[in-house]
Amino acid sequence: MDAVRILAINPGSTSTKIAVFDNLRPIFQKSLQHSRDELAIFERITDQFIFRKDTIIKELASAGIPLNFNVVIGRGGLIKPIESGIYEINDKMVEDLKNPDRGEHASNMGGLIARDIASQILECKSYIADPIVVDELEPLARYSGHPDFERVSIFHALNQKAVARNFAKSIDRNYDDINLIVAHLGGGVTVGAHQKGRVIDVNQGLDGEGPFSPERSGTLPMGKVIDAMSEPGMTREEMRKKVVGQGGLVAYLGTNNAAEVENRALHGDKLAAEVYEAMAYQVAKEIGAASVVLKGRVDAILITGGIAYSDLFIQYLTYRIAWIAPVRIFPGEDEMRALAQNAYLVTIGEVTPKIYS
Repeated sequence: MDAVRILAINPGSTSTKIAVFDNLRPIFQKSLQHSRDELAIFERITDQFIFRKDTIIKELASAGIPLNFNVVIGRGGLIKPIESGIYEINDKMVEDLKNPDRGEHASNMGGLIARDIASQILECKSYIADPIVVDELEPLARYSGHPDFERVSIFHALNQKAVARNFAKSIDRNYDDINLIVAHLGGGVTVGAHQKGRVIDVNQGLDGEGPFSPERSGTLPMGKVIDAMSEPGMTREEMRKKVVGQGGLVAYLGTNNAAEVENRALHGDKLAAEVYEAMAYQVAKEIGAASVVLKGRVDAILITGGIAYSDLFIQYLTYRIAWIAPVRIFPGEDEMRALAQNAYLVTIGEVTPKIYS
């Protein structure tokens, strides 16, 4: 069988990552940066998708890569809650990506761009896989404490699922037969309780629920939040910035760079050391809570994301959680490979795509 040529697309707030694979061998990868001036002319995030699609086409041409892909896969966005899996992009999904009920997100453009390139240029299939809205929560996990505020599932599903499946394969086990806790440590932090292939509980990382992170405040004392909302000049937008974007390490230390915080801590900055350890402390608490969800039956704890490169953070964290289960570290977030892996498996027929409705 000839190699399956795959184009993977992962839009971020000011960049678009693209990668080309032959089967699972990467042959080209680049992060295309978009200036704020370039994006400022668009009223809505999804209005950017033609601009970003054209930028991708130009970059591929500049790199001498012909448009002869067998499949195009995009990062999934804030569509309706769905089970884990790979989904062919259909008209209903396009409608929901353009008009999302749960708010706009840059990743919504992944599906739109993938569908447009696949259908208008290549006449091939287009997919998304394990978007951030993967929802496999158990009924009890949806309770918050008030019926007006049901807990929802929004997390780093693509990376968490890929790391979990690859770990299971590495120990000759089936992901659907084991229990794992997976902690993704990036700009946001999510900790998922994976019970036999399903994430039955996870903190909602998009709005900063759970541990604080490099730029998100995490779960805050609600009484003080309510009081802050009534302060003169405080708007909904300003409060949201405190929670997402200007919280966490940014609020305490003026930076969202974990490597910088680690360096400051190692060179005698006591505040940096304490804040960094406090973040690890909160992640450890979330992992402990996930172990309770799994009734203590945990085969392994997997740590992934950019902060997993930090030896000091991992030291702070493993000191508190190593008694629960074996801890394994998978630094970074190879989302492009995870997308390609999904596209490859569905193209060769090992995985059946699901229908979005």
